[in-house]
Amino acid sequence: MAKVRIAVLVSGGGTNLQAILDAQNSGIIHSGAVEVVISNNAEAYALTRAANAGVEGLTITKKEYHTQEAFEDAIIAALEERAIDLIVLAGFMSILSERFTRRYDHRILNVHPSLIPSFCGQGFYGLRVHEAALQKGVKVTGATVHFVNEIPDGGEIIAQKAVAVQDGDTPETLQRRVMEEAEWIILPASVEAVSAVLSNTNPK
Repeated sequence: MAKVRIAVLVSGGGTNLQAILDAQNSGIIHSGAVEVVISNNAEAYALTRAANAGVEGLTITKKEYHTQEAFEDAIIAALEERAIDLIVLAGFMSILSERFTRRYDHRILNVHPSLIPSFCGQGFYGLRVHEAALQKGVKVTGATVHFVNEIPDGGEIIAQKAVAVQDGDTPETLQRRVMEEAEWIILPASVEAVSAVLSNTNPK
């Protein structure tokens, strides 16, 4: 059975991309393979990670296109050209329209650095999530992998993992621990789980 063809969309350093690539190399992800990494930021280190792994990297920026629709059409064209089955948002700092998400219903995954429904939705990304968690005084936070729909962080939950908040945590230390103890574990596992389902329902 052919492997599910995966595209990873990125904007920055690509630590979650690296977790996916490492999981692919170790065999954790075996039902799918990353075929392309698409960045909306030409300077994203994630593109270097892709190159180091021998994976094609593309840059598609909003500056190149005058509307959200044209920007998304360029991404869609790249995905269709490569016959992509599954899209993973790994620190992709651009909201996708309902038109885009409906086209790939239950075929777009995102990892969010909190236990949804806490600290999620519009405006909650990056360090802001961890700042909010610390300000609230929660004792447990974590990460969530979910399907993507037109509502920011509003899609069906696939996996969650809790991480304890420690005394003296800063947003930066908490961010790192959530990545190491949750995101880098449940994202690759979820990619494999969804890839396995897609490969069984859409055998090539």
